[in-house]
Amino acid sequence: MRRLSIVAAAVAAMLLSASPALASSHHPTGEFKQFAECPLSHPELTFCLFSESTAGFFQIGSKTVPLKVPQILQGGLEETGEGFNTIAAENGETLVKTPQVVPGGLLGIEAPLWWPKFLRDLFNETINKGLTGVTATVEIAGPASGVQISPANLINEEGNAIVLPSKIKLSNSFLGSNCYIGSNSKPVTIGFTSGETSPPPPNKPIHGSVGTLELNEPGTIITLSGGSLVNNSFAAPHASGCGGLFSFLVDPFVDSIIGLPSPAGTNTAVLEGKIQLAAPFAVEESE
Repeated sequence: MRRLSIVAAAVAAMLLSASPALASSHHPTGEFKQFAECPLSHPELTFCLFSESTAGFFQIGSKTVPLKVPQILQGGLEETGEGFNTIAAENGETLVKTPQVVPGGLLGIEAPLWWPKFLRDLFNETINKGLTGVTATVEIAGPASGVQISPANLINEEGNAIVLPSKIKLSNSFLGSNCYIGSNSKPVTIGFTSGETSPPPPNKPIHGSVGTLELNEPGTIITLSGGSLVNNSFAAPHASGCGGLFSFLVDPFVDSIIGLPSPAGTNTAVLEGKIQLAAPFAVEESE
């Protein structure tokens, strides 16, 4: 409750200090530079948002994809009666499209663990960059406003902190440019929590964490770092659009390799990193 009170006080300070005139072009500096894509010209903007996940993984069916490249969620937040809606980033990249290597590629071929590390690395790199190598990219399914964020749930470690309607793009020269798990009309909806999950069998509950809360000295940036957001109750549909004109043949092949559709209770997603909220007027004034 003490942490929540601190956040509430900081939020109130931000709102009371907010400037009515917001610029449409901006280049924030110093501790605000990561908020460069905050939509400052949006009339209903409440907070600037920057979230960076530097570790974690997505496991769908038989495939587990670790986050090796930081995943960025950015833009702004608009307060609603039930929480906050996400406002698209200024450059349109609210969830930055970040390809992550699928270990072992399409066929899941990886070097034996008993091999020397240098030989394992060489073998795995060859596979991952070859014809069977695949990258997986998580994209927002639909408009950015579909991403729901609840700072209160995040702080209290209960309920959904972030609800992400997503689709996962699988890419290599064979699969083509339109191979997806999920779509705008049938998204893979992941409700991340900093608390304990309630998955259907066979998954067991797992627990996230809010991490460490910090405020900058003026109280214009809230930072939650070292926490984890988790979900292991979402479902994933059939793959679609794989192989271009031959998708009617390739889609079932991809399904058989990954194990799609994958029902609720058999998939897991974990994000570890930091989330920051900033007062829009302070971001603008830092230019």
